[in-house]
Amino acid sequence: MTVLANVAVAVMALLHLYILVLEMFGWTSPRAMKAFGTDPEFAEKTRVLAGNQGLYNGFLAAGLVWGLIAADPVGFQAKVFFLVCIAVAGLYGAATASRRILFVQTVPALISLLLVLLSR
Repeated sequence: MTVLANVAVAVMALLHLYILVLEMFGWTSPRAMKAFGTDPEFAEKTRVLAGNQGLYNGFLAAGLVWGLIAADPVGFQAKVFFLVCIAVAGLYGAATASRRILFVQTVPALISLLLVLLSR
């Protein structure tokens, strides 16, 4: 169960690294505009804001990686904390921006959290 939980956490970290790249470096690219439902004018106007948002996604990824490499109990606590942060952020995003965030971010974070808790 621990291996499965760690794989789920690693996938969540990779997802948030991907989001970091899209938001910080590719915000005005066709791929990012399609992913986030924006148009070129909006993307250009919000480029700095998106970069800041991407940085926060990087911090979430870094926290999950820390959880994977740190010895317990710190590793376990870091994984739980950052997965809860992701789930809460996803709930807020789903309520304010797009319901799709619920399925892309919140549900996978909660599944990963459940696996981490069951692996204890």
